[in-house]
Amino acid sequence: MELGVLSRKVANVLSDACGLQREDRVILILPRIPEWWLVNVACMRTGTVLIPGTQQLTAKDILHRLQKSKAKCIITDDSVAPAVDSIGAQCQSLKFKLLVSEGHREGWLNFKDLLKNAPSDHHCVTTKCQDPMAIYFTSGTTGSPKMTEHSHSSYGIGLTVNMAVYWLDLTSSDIFWNTSDTGWAKSAWSSIFSPWIQGACVFVHKMPHFDPSISLSRFPITVFCCPPTAYRMFVQHKVSSYTFKSLRHCVSAGEPINPDVMEEWKAHTGLDIYEGYGQTETVLICGNFKGMKIKPGSMGKPSPGYDVKIIDENSNILPPGKEGDIAIRVKPTRSLFLFTCYADDPEKTEATIRGDFYVTGDRGIMDEEGYFWFVGRADDVINSAGYRIGPFEVESALVEHPAVVESAVVSSPDPIRGEVVKAFVVLTSDYASHDPEKMMKELQDHVKKVTAPYKYPRKMEFVQQLPKTISGKIRRNELRQKEWRKD
Repeated sequence: MELGVLSRKVANVLSDACGLQREDRVILILPRIPEWWLVNVACMRTGTVLIPGTQQLTAKDILHRLQKSKAKCIITDDSVAPAVDSIGAQCQSLKFKLLVSEGHREGWLNFKDLLKNAPSDHHCVTTKCQDPMAIYFTSGTTGSPKMTEHSHSSYGIGLTVNMAVYWLDLTSSDIFWNTSDTGWAKSAWSSIFSPWIQGACVFVHKMPHFDPSISLSRFPITVFCCPPTAYRMFVQHKVSSYTFKSLRHCVSAGEPINPDVMEEWKAHTGLDIYEGYGQTETVLICGNFKGMKIKPGSMGKPSPGYDVKIIDENSNILPPGKEGDIAIRVKPTRSLFLFTCYADDPEKTEATIRGDFYVTGDRGIMDEEGYFWFVGRADDVINSAGYRIGPFEVESALVEHPAVVESAVVSSPDPIRGEVVKAFVVLTSDYASHDPEKMMKELQDHVKKVTAPYKYPRKMEFVQQLPKTISGKIRRNELRQKEWRKD
């Protein structure tokens, strides 16, 4: 009731106070506050196209998004407004700036004042299933972020079919916590569509950074969704010291989760972690669903609504055990659950199609039982002396050692093997002062024991931190380019 009334008032703010028309673009940069949810719904009511952004964006990032999207309106708060003002003059399309604040700012309309005075009656625009609903900028792990356009059906139908019930296992009695930042597509998946489709309660905690001590043990969360980083933090903070009285189902997405973390989590909580795999361009592609046997390290099986295959460079479907490109069949019928296009970029959109398939850009393997295994981004796979090595398996082996906080594995030029495995490693504080050469030897020996010996990192560099996208994904391409520029 309250959501309906307030979202209609926000819809009137967009259409009346701002004069926005159907398919005009609106950039939304807000933390986890109610207004974020209201604007999401209001954009659907008005047919305007929502473009979420994280508050971690710099002025340069915001400029790129405003110029590339030609957005007419931006909605944000006091923390981001100065950055917008610093580049606003370079954005000719930007006509309206709405400030979610108790205070006022020159050149901005106050969102709360407009909301208070807006009428609560609004006639919802009639949209078609393939009309644009939202644009999500990709993480930018392999280049500049692309504008991924989703329709009113891709999320509305897609998340009903393959996420809300099968992966998240949500019911109307659940309290669901999704830790995703409001700037990413995952927040639409798990903070709007999936829980509301099932009538579940969305738990929101406005903390700037994930803190294991303020979380599952203090609140009656029943279903928990977070990236592997959060589970690793729990394990490092001794998960055995926490009591999760209400928790019944745990899922993970965003990057592969280390099997060692899954095992320790289950040992202390009795709960499996159900890993899922998807992209900004899709909904959930593969998942470990309730009732399935879980194979630690596997992405699970294809989601309902997707025909997922491993293919070669000529679009031939590869047999089990053969590494290739993870792809989704789009011909003769394209799934409604896929993105519509990269907005305003037909060439990049067309480049995602190979034969009858949409190619994800990720490499993987399907086993004899139909489970899919992630190898790495196509650009990240290392070819050393004829051996193909995926970075995840090496990184997973490294992080099992108590000295390692996280690592990134890339190719490095080698005069004999062509290229070899190099690991960039962040050490824990307890090991940071150890002799680097001895530490390197210890970690190399560890990897040789945990995985096939030929995969061990022949080169290693200890670093304070790894380069990451705003969404927290490791930019291996940046490390790889640095290595090859040295040669």
